[in-house]
Amino acid sequence: MAGWNADTAAGPLGAGTVTLVEGTSFCISLPNGDINPDHPHGLFFQDTRILSTWRLTVNGQPMEPLTAQIKEPYRAVFAGRITTSDGYADTPLIVERTRELGIGMVEHITVRNYSVNPAECLIAITVASDFADVFEVKEARVQTQWEENREADANRLTIRARWQEVRKTVVVSSDAAEASRDGFTYRVTIPARGFWSTELTVMPGLEGAAPPASVVRPAVGELSRSDQRRQEWVAKIPVLQMGNHSIERTLRRSYDDLGALRIEDPAHPERVVVAAGAPWFMTLFGRDSLWASEMAMPVDPSLALGTLQTLAERQGSVVDPVSEEEPGKILHEVRLDVSSSLALGGKSIYYGSVDATPLFVVVLGSVSRWGFAKDTIAALLAHADRALDWIRDYGDRDGDGFVEYARLNERGLINQGWKDSWDGINFADGRLAEPPIALCEVQAYVYDAYMARAWMAYDDGDERLARELADQAAQLKARFNEQFWMPDRGYYAIALDGAKRQVDACASNMGHCLWVGLVDEDKAPLVVERLMSPEMFSGWGVRTLATDMGAYNPASYHNGSVWPHDNAVIAAGLMRYGFVEEAQRIATALLDAADYSEGRLPELFCGFSREQYSEPVPYPTACSPQAWAATSPIQLITSLMRYDAHVSRGGFWMDPQLPASYGDLHITNAPMAGGRVTIDIAGSVPRVQGLPDGMVFHRGHRPWLTELVGQAGLREEKL
Repeated sequence: MAGWNADTAAGPLGAGTVTLVEGTSFCISLPNGDINPDHPHGLFFQDTRILSTWRLTVNGQPMEPLTAQIKEPYRAVFAGRITTSDGYADTPLIVERTRELGIGMVEHITVRNYSVNPAECLIAITVASDFADVFEVKEARVQTQWEENREADANRLTIRARWQEVRKTVVVSSDAAEASRDGFTYRVTIPARGFWSTELTVMPGLEGAAPPASVVRPAVGELSRSDQRRQEWVAKIPVLQMGNHSIERTLRRSYDDLGALRIEDPAHPERVVVAAGAPWFMTLFGRDSLWASEMAMPVDPSLALGTLQTLAERQGSVVDPVSEEEPGKILHEVRLDVSSSLALGGKSIYYGSVDATPLFVVVLGSVSRWGFAKDTIAALLAHADRALDWIRDYGDRDGDGFVEYARLNERGLINQGWKDSWDGINFADGRLAEPPIALCEVQAYVYDAYMARAWMAYDDGDERLARELADQAAQLKARFNEQFWMPDRGYYAIALDGAKRQVDACASNMGHCLWVGLVDEDKAPLVVERLMSPEMFSGWGVRTLATDMGAYNPASYHNGSVWPHDNAVIAAGLMRYGFVEEAQRIATALLDAADYSEGRLPELFCGFSREQYSEPVPYPTACSPQAWAATSPIQLITSLMRYDAHVSRGGFWMDPQLPASYGDLHITNAPMAGGRVTIDIAGSVPRVQGLPDGMVFHRGHRPWLTELVGQAGLREEKL
């Protein structure tokens, strides 16, 4: 993901940390529900920490956690007990906190007294806000000194802060207490075997706008905004039942997390895009959002369209070394609704990504196959062509036919592919590769971009452009297999360095080359053998780097860890080349791993072998939920189903190869060509009902772009 996670890594969130997310709001707290400013915790809205302290005490004692359960990605219940002053006897006081996020937060607190005697209680909520930006918190360097003004008025506490011309406000209100400058106190007598409860609301002050209606508390019998949003999402996505209930739970969790990670472009509320991940990256990232929406295509193709439209609007137009913007380039990161300079390089948009630009064209190719209106696709074609111009004019810096990167300023990311930590690209002996660096998987995305645009050109009747791009793709494939292949090692170099030397580490990146068909047929078995070797395959997935490499470290960010999205791409590549059993092994390993984290795959986990530790070892600062990790289970299952569509050709394809242990699969409400289909797979035999008119089901794999472009070229020659 973003380079901060590795270059200036935050301390761990802490064991048992609870993260809730909804749109651009997220909340990180201790297992008892408290928010403590000494940790990277808080309630965040639009990348600002609007609560830095939120502490509940009863008679001066904090709540000892019993359980914290996330009901939906935006709602959790915390249960705990209040210890007695001597710390020994069982306490009769049990506290339940139900927290829900929306634009802000609502917390419902109930204290139950299980004693036969009434309990005198002083219940206090301590409140503070430092309005720190998300990276100050993440990197533990909160520096901005705001001028603060606190105003307690009846049951409402308003905290206002000012720094230079920037003003921030948060309003906290209670239904049953007088506010003070420090928060709220309640002196209550809880009857024997009785309970007491209250509700608090936290609202951000929205610049220049009246405060919205109560954050999430709707009228009795009505749904909260978050619940409404979730219901609308559930109504438009497939409903899934699977014989294997743990895999079913993982897929449903993926759907839920994907729903919670959807954010809107404030300038175009109708456009929904996928944020990269919680807690630190609740914003649009070119690479992450493109990958996540590509993997989620069978669930909701409109996410990919919204992501493309939002990225297209912010496509590079000038050369700016500070933000690394260049004409035609697709951004690395944008803060959609913050005026502050949170992106790398100090502006609200940072462009330091070498792969987002070709991936933009690749995803447009996928979107065009999933059946959107022709004029919708046509409006994006000019952006795809500008992206291809960037590949030629800026991406290929030295004219050798490969796309490479070197950062344009000291503040930019040193490495600009998906392994974007400073030490992520290295030789077999552990030495760092020197830029400009041409990554193997970037050449794969460029190859696929040429193919995607060539096919869209054929579809459009522009045969000259199609031929030209198909030729460029063929030349790139030949050149790649010649210059990246290491015959003595039996695998591809991860990259070529600034001196055009093969960077010879054995890394997972080459698996992405399988996904697009860039690997020569005769080399594929050797690549697969290497990816599935004990040095690469941990038992939970393929490691980012082999254990016999100089830079290998199972607890590093990119040098030996296991990334679900990386594995989902590799599994899709294995299926493409016919390595079904290996793809099944990867999918099963990852779905097993998800079982240890309640069905949710984190951004990454450590690369220790399954023999060494019987459970996946968490990576301390991994994002969770994270978009491309959330969409990985979807990609794994659809890859094994060989599930794909090409609406303009009237085709829907499936040829399932699900392991027997997954059980039968029943899917309803699956989006297809403007309609909804029902799919049943029993014993790897598929049945489809409800296909829209003009759509035909084929048992097999969707023709690859290489095949389609090849066929179109042959037709042309005959004509």
